[in-house]
Formats: sequence, structure tokens, C-alpha cells
Amino acid sequence: LGEKQKALEYLNQALPLNRAVGDRRGEATTLKNIGLVYSDLGEKQKALEYLNQALPLNRAVGNRGGEANTLFNLASLERNRGNLEQSLKQISSAIEIIEDLRTKVVNQDLRTSYFASVQYYYKFYIDLLMQLHKKNPSKGYDALALHISERSRARGLIELLNSAGAEIRKGVDPKLLAEESRLRLLLDAREKQLSGLLNQKSPPAQLIATTEKEIKNFLNQQKEIEEKIRAINPERAELTNPKNLLKLPGIQQQLDKDTLLLQYSLGKEHSYLWAVTPDSFQSYELPKQEEIKKAADTLYTLLHGWSIDGASAQDKAKALAQTAKAANELSQLILAPVANKLGQKRLVVVTDGILYKIPFAVLADLTPQPSSVKGNGKQETLPSPSSRAEVNYQPLIVNHEIINLPSVSSLATHRQKLKGRKIAPKTLAILADPIFSADDTTNKPQDSSSSMELNLERSALRRACSGKFSKLQHSKEEAENIMALVSSPERLWAFGFDANYKFATSPQLSQYRLLHFSTHGCFDEQNPELSGIVLSTVDKQGKSQRSFLRLNDIFNLDYPAELIVLSACETGLGQQVEGEGLMGLTRGLMYAGGARVAVSLWSVNDKSTSLLMQEFYKQMLQQRKSPTAALRATQIHMWKQKDLQNPYYWAAFTLQGEWH
Repeated sequence: LGEKQKALEYLNQALPLNRAVGDRRGEATTLKNIGLVYSDLGEKQKALEYLNQALPLNRAVGNRGGEANTLFNLASLERNRGNLEQSLKQISSAIEIIEDLRTKVVNQDLRTSYFASVQYYYKFYIDLLMQLHKKNPSKGYDALALHISERSRARGLIELLNSAGAEIRKGVDPKLLAEESRLRLLLDAREKQLSGLLNQKSPPAQLIATTEKEIKNFLNQQKEIEEKIRAINPERAELTNPKNLLKLPGIQQQLDKDTLLLQYSLGKEHSYLWAVTPDSFQSYELPKQEEIKKAADTLYTLLHGWSIDGASAQDKAKALAQTAKAANELSQLILAPVANKLGQKRLVVVTDGILYKIPFAVLADLTPQPSSVKGNGKQETLPSPSSRAEVNYQPLIVNHEIINLPSVSSLATHRQKLKGRKIAPKTLAILADPIFSADDTTNKPQDSSSSMELNLERSALRRACSGKFSKLQHSKEEAENIMALVSSPERLWAFGFDANYKFATSPQLSQYRLLHFSTHGCFDEQNPELSGIVLSTVDKQGKSQRSFLRLNDIFNLDYPAELIVLSACETGLGQQVEGEGLMGLTRGLMYAGGARVAVSLWSVNDKSTSLLMQEFYKQMLQQRKSPTAALRATQIHMWKQKDLQNPYYWAAFTLQGEWH
């Protein structure tokens, strides 16, 4: 309440009571809090005295969390007093305790949430190191800050990727395995029941809610069983405390001469950008997080919030101008310092905070070449300024291939798992045009009045896998055109009723290098494990069947594909967790074995997505381009078309994972 003297009065009454009853843990907490009040009052020396009394008490009673927190507060106090070296020692000790505590949490979700709760320690550490770098630029503090950034990122994903090759069921009690199997059967039954409910014309909302609650409960029980199995595994120490968290030389080894890493850390007072190549390294200070977030929110809203289908040419031009302006403003904040370093390199981007939702392809190229640019040795003819609605805007994708990573350490782990594996013998497996209700037929005629609604159907995403899903008009057309690029022996497909759970989980999919799913996506922000892709809800006899391939299922699949494409809405999103980024379907597909994954960041237009996917596969299969080069060529191809220039149509899809 700002009444600091009153706070001191009460804390000073509590202190002798703690001592009288021998509550040493409580005494340490009270001493720390008195120190914090004195710090707020500006009496730094007194604050130090109390914090230094609290520290040995926490150690004496084994309160490691309290010890870390006291060290953090001491570090903060010393930094404010200008004692940066002393502050560095204390925050370093605090981080060591956090890292140790983290490994002792068996449950993956709890480990993740604990790590999220202490992310501010890492942000403080990074900021302190960058302050020291300002004072002593030759001491390597900025490189250490990059390493701390790596240590703070995607640890859950790194552990999952590590565990992908571990025999975690070796030596496990058969009763545990039997319980795991029982829960899987119960889960299958409830999923089938949910599909039946959703297929009714007037589904009972209460029964749907109850069934969804039961599904969540069974998933939680299943996760508990998996954690018990994981805890028995002798390799668990390495799984929860991986050694491959990279420092600068290790990060540089993951890059090639044509690639530039841009790694971001957004902070309350300052944000930072590290630009890394195999033989160079620079660091930059950026504006504080709130300023970047404001600009990013504006751009993101414009990217996925405009209903421009069917709009007049004037309204489309206005929308493009607003998006271009917002893209330029964000680019000035996060790209301007490094603009002269970009050249025409491939950009590998490790983002932070709100930047996870922004496709860098749409950012403004701050050093554009007006008439043409070279990309991979080829000239690209660009739209004239007049056809770009008089907007001086050239998207970053024109000069750069772009790929996203949750961290470079996760890439290194992923590469290690992919190393030496055999390339799948066949080319393409494709699932498209599922049946979402008993009266939904693949040849059902559509009148012209409904064409606008159908054109937007792939954007009809709900924030949970409930409610009815509308048929996708262009899904089958998209799939057939892609399939035509591949000879019969090299392809496998499932359309209509056959685009079902059985096909999606079939072992034969492990024989294909490219996996393509053209359907709806559903994403549960509160319970990411319930997110998934929607498959046929009924069979050919009209009977309900399990219809959601959820994140939990994907973790148990074998998809050793070179590329997995989710041609659906917002498949790149997931729950935002500090230190983990967006925990969505991407991590599940990487765990299942996908070398790289193409996903979307917002609700996408059905027709333009179909066009994008057809061109994407032509670039890969006919032009023999890598997925990153193919996506870049496709997005430029669409940007050059007057009706599709708005990034809403072409920028939603991003690539994550391996770029070689």
C-alpha cells in the first residue's frame, strides 16, 4: 500500500515471534522482507544487513528456494549500488540453485511451470551481463548472455527430444504398463463418444462438457503414469539436465556460411538481439519489451483480423497500407540495428514473448532493392510500386529464406536424434477433406450465395476441439493437385471417410518423406495437450468414430518424415509459457520424428491456402528446392499477385526445425 513504515512495524513484531518458536525458515523470510522494505526506502546498507542475515538461515534449514530468492534480491541490490561484479556472483549462485531444483521435479508439467516462475532470474542475469558488456566490451559478457538465453529456453522441448530415443519403459513394473494401456482404452472410448455428440444436430452442451472433462482427466492420469515410468529410467538425470545447452562456439557450429542467427530476449527495461554467423558475433540493445509488444500486437491484429475477402480494391489497398506501416514500425524496433548485416542470408530466428506470433517473412526489408533482387542466384521480378497500393514496402522474405527455432540447443538435440537415420523410401502421404458430419458429402453442391462462407471455412477455428466443423471446399482440390506431382507408387492418400484417425496413426506413414494434413486445426490454450487436428467424425455407415488426433496422440507416433505440413489454422500456436515459448503441435511433431514442420500462425483463408500449398509442393518436387527455399519462392509468387499481396494470404505459414 506504500505504507512502508507500517510494514516495518509488523515485520518487526513477527521477527521475535519467529525466533521464540524456533521457526528459522519463517525468521529467514521475515529478515528478507525487512531487507526489501529498507531497500524500497532507499536505505541500501540496512537492506544488505538484513538480507545477509537471511541467507545463512535459509542455508541452515535447507530452504534452497528461499536461498535462491535471497541471492536474487542481494544481486538486485548490489546492481542498484553499482557493484556489478558482486551482483554477478550472487545471481550466478541463484541460477545454479534453480537448475538443481528443477531436476528434482519429476512431473514434466510441474517442472515446466516451476521454470516459468523463475524466468525473471534469467532475464536479470542477461541484463546484468549486457550492462557489464557495455563497461568491458572485450571480456565476452555478451557471449555469456547469449548462453544464459539458451539456458532459459525450450528446456522442456530439449528433454522431450532427448527422451525420444530413450527406452523409458525398460524395467518398468508390468502393473504400470497395464494401467497405461487401460487408460488408453478409456480415452479412446471417450473420444469416440465425443465425436458422436458433436455429430448430433443439437448436441447436448452439458454432456459435451462432461465428456471433455473426462477426457482431460484421463489424459492427466496417463501423463502421471508416463512420469512414473520416466522416473524409473536410469537415463532420467540426463533427460532432465541435458548437457547440450550451447555456448557461442557450439551455436556457431550449428550454422553455415549462408545463415545468420537472430536471437531475441525481451526485458522489462531493455531488450537484446544477438546476431551470429559461423565466424562473427554482435550484440545489440533494443527498446524495452512493452514498446516492442505494442508494435507487434498492432501488426498481429492486422495480419489475422482483416476480413478482406470480397472487399473492394480500395479497401484492400487500405488494408495493405496499414499492414505495411505496422510491419515497418516493428522492423524499425527489432531489425534496424542489424539491417546492414542481413545481406541475402538465410535468417534463423529465435524469438521471445509476443514475437513468437509474428512471421518474420512479413517484416519490412529495411534495405530493399527497388526493382529486383537475387535469391539463391536467381532474379526475382517484384511488383511495381503502383501495384503495391503505393506502399513503399518490401517484405523480408524477398531477400531471405526464414526459419524459426525455439532455441539453437533444441536444434542441436534434434539434429543428434536425426543423425544417421534412414531416409524414408517413398515420397508423399496426404490426408485431406475429412467428413465432419453424417450429412456432409464430398459432392454436395454449393450455391453461389455460400461461396464467401466456404472461402473462409479454414479460418473457422475454435479455441477448443468442440462444436461442429464445417467442410473445407478446397481441401480435396489442394490435395489432388499436390498428389498429381508424384507418381502412383510413391504416394499414399486418404480422402473423405478414409481421412480418419486410423489412417493418421497408421504405421505405414513412417514410409513417407512428406506428410501433408489438409483439414481443420483446433487449439486449446488452457490445455495444450487437448489441441490437435480434426479427422473424419463418422465412418461410411454413418457411425461415430474417434476424430481428433490430439497432441497427446502425436507424442506416441512414429513420423520420421523430412517435412510435415499442417495445412490448417493456427497449428503453430499453443500455450504461451515463459521459457518454453509456444507449446503447440510443432513440438509434438518434432518429437514424433519430423525433421521440419510447416505450421500456421493465424486462421487462414481456405482458397489462398490451397493455392499456396500447391505452389509450395511444385517448388519442392518439380524445382527440387529445399522446403525453406520453396516456401520463400511460394510466398514471393503470391505477393506478386495483385489480389493476394496482403500478407494475410501468404505469410501465416512458417517453417520450424532443420533447414539443410
